[in-house]
Amino acid sequence: MTDDRPAQFQRARSAEQREIRKRDILDAATRLLAEMPVRDISLRELSRRVGLSKTNVVRYFVTREAVFFELLNRELARWIEELPAELTAGPAVGPLPPKGVTEAVAHSLADRDTLCELIGSAGSELERNISAESVRDFKITHTRLLGSLADLLRAHLPALGPPAAREVVSLTIVCTAGLWPFAHPSPAVAEAQRDPELAATRVDFAERLARTLHLAVTGLLALEREGTDSPPKG
Repeated sequence: MTDDRPAQFQRARSAEQREIRKRDILDAATRLLAEMPVRDISLRELSRRVGLSKTNVVRYFVTREAVFFELLNRELARWIEELPAELTAGPAVGPLPPKGVTEAVAHSLADRDTLCELIGSAGSELERNISAESVRDFKITHTRLLGSLADLLRAHLPALGPPAAREVVSLTIVCTAGLWPFAHPSPAVAEAQRDPELAATRVDFAERLARTLHLAVTGLLALEREGTDSPPKG
């Protein structure tokens, strides 16, 4: 045998078997992300962890980037599915105020390391070695999921119009991509930030994201009341 697949390997033939194999690969990628950042995970290491040869992994995902794009959408879908319960949790009676909604969203997202790591890596890392067709498939699903998230926010912030809700979602993704790496610095940077003079450079992800979203929602609601809002295209 010339590869590293286990002796009991059998090719998945039915659609159900293929889905199980894909799920196994995604689960292995999730475990690896708990140990190291996306940039340090090779397709070879992923193959070893899942117990398949690299050749067999690419039967399901042509590149490691395709694996992580699929995982990103899976984690995003899970978050959207679980978020409604988190938006209604707590002692408050009745709908949460806007600040309560943005804080709940930020803290909920902060608890999902895998999702945040992948969002933070999407533009800078994952879009560099993947075909246009694969990117298109990923982004179509991704865009639909973000539309569902916008609908969910509108259910809890009914004063937001559809364009404004989509803008809040876009800001959530962009701010997560920007804040997550700074909130999880390298060991050398974390050590340097223990200096009292550098205390202000430490980033509390949930706190900073919550405030950013609160300011965005407050501003968008004010613009909608004035009737002067013209959200950016794209």
